[in-house]
Amino acid sequence: MENAFVNKPDINVLLRIDPATLQKRLENFLPQEIAEMLAETHEAGQVMIFKALDREKAMEVFELLDLPQQNNLLTLLPHRLLLLILNDMSPDKRTELLEQLDSDTLNRLLKLLSKRERSVALNLLGYPESSVGRLMTPDYIAVHRDWSVQHTLDFIRENGKDSETLDVIYIINEEGKLIDDIHVREILIAPLSSPIEEILDGKFVALSVMDDEESSIAVFRKHRRTALPVTDAAGLLIGIVTIDDVLQLAEDEDTEDIQKIGGVEALEFPYMQTTLQDMIKKRAGWLVILFISEMFTATAMGYFQNEIEKAVVLALFVPLIISSGGNSGSQAATLIIRAMALGEVTLRDWWHIMKKELISGFILGGILGAIGFFRVSAWHFIQPKLYGVHWVQVALTVGISLVGVVTWGSLMGSMLPLVIKRFGADPATSSAPFIATLVDVTGLVIYFSIAMMVMSGTLL
Repeated sequence: MENAFVNKPDINVLLRIDPATLQKRLENFLPQEIAEMLAETHEAGQVMIFKALDREKAMEVFELLDLPQQNNLLTLLPHRLLLLILNDMSPDKRTELLEQLDSDTLNRLLKLLSKRERSVALNLLGYPESSVGRLMTPDYIAVHRDWSVQHTLDFIRENGKDSETLDVIYIINEEGKLIDDIHVREILIAPLSSPIEEILDGKFVALSVMDDEESSIAVFRKHRRTALPVTDAAGLLIGIVTIDDVLQLAEDEDTEDIQKIGGVEALEFPYMQTTLQDMIKKRAGWLVILFISEMFTATAMGYFQNEIEKAVVLALFVPLIISSGGNSGSQAATLIIRAMALGEVTLRDWWHIMKKELISGFILGGILGAIGFFRVSAWHFIQPKLYGVHWVQVALTVGISLVGVVTWGSLMGSMLPLVIKRFGADPATSSAPFIATLVDVTGLVIYFSIAMMVMSGTLL
């Protein structure tokens, strides 16, 4: 969060003043600024600040905190203050907090909610995890198609305060089914006596309550809306999802994918708030898998031990060959994983992806192969004894191997995410380290196989 303070106050000085003065001082700060202050003070100071805030600002500040901070405050804040905050929170933000609590804490907090808010909370918690139902809020404005513009505006003035957003108004029929949505500006410029039905076009986009979270991100990106209605299987309007929730969700999804691409299980909390024990658990599994996989590299080199003994010069280029293949595979995997996340490619595009990666991999391999051939040639003229009289065969082996290994790496890196997706897993688990390790082993086989063909009758 960017620091919005012009003259940042000393938090220790603030906490030493009397409660009445502290309350007056905090009135001049935005909720974002107070949330930033809370991160810099001790637990007792956090409680003092919350006690000095008015009811609305206390709720706004609490919603801005991350989940670990909120969870910690659940045990620190006075019962009465916690009761007010939980009942005032927006249903979607409250659901995000409640769903990660243990059953005892959850039951304790549910008892603090009013009858209406408890019903809303239980309803949202009843939907599957990672579904749109967990994201939505029931606070929206819906009007009937036969209302006049005047009636609609009066209804908005009377009930709009509790709505999550007033940018869009939803139109329902007598049964409560969603039939359209319209921007408020269309209502404002329409004649007051006109029926709402006259300004409807019947074109709207809605999410299903059982859609997964990734689907909602894709729909928001495609239609660029600030909010989208949520309907059940019968088409009844039951809530809305707003862009702020989706932006946070998209950030969380991107963070999770980046961590997986790096060969780490997704962290549940921010890095600085993740315990050492959890950090080791998240990283150890992948490291062990990658370590065991790399053992096959040693096995592959052992298989070609005789060739290495006859032409020791081949060993000099092993790091060059396998790193080039791993790098090209990691590039391709990263591009495909991101394209899949953005909906740019699907499983049905596999053939087009394969053709593109084969061609691009071959060209990229050709570029690296030419550089490799030139490198061996140049070093031969600088140090003639380095590669011996068969330096041309060495140069050809390196050049041709780079073409093959880079092409193979590009193909593997692009196809593996699609295969993993086909079996219902997260494509991000085909992480860059995993691709690199896989291509290391196969790259060695390609390298020494080409060496045996090119150098047959000379060094081998």
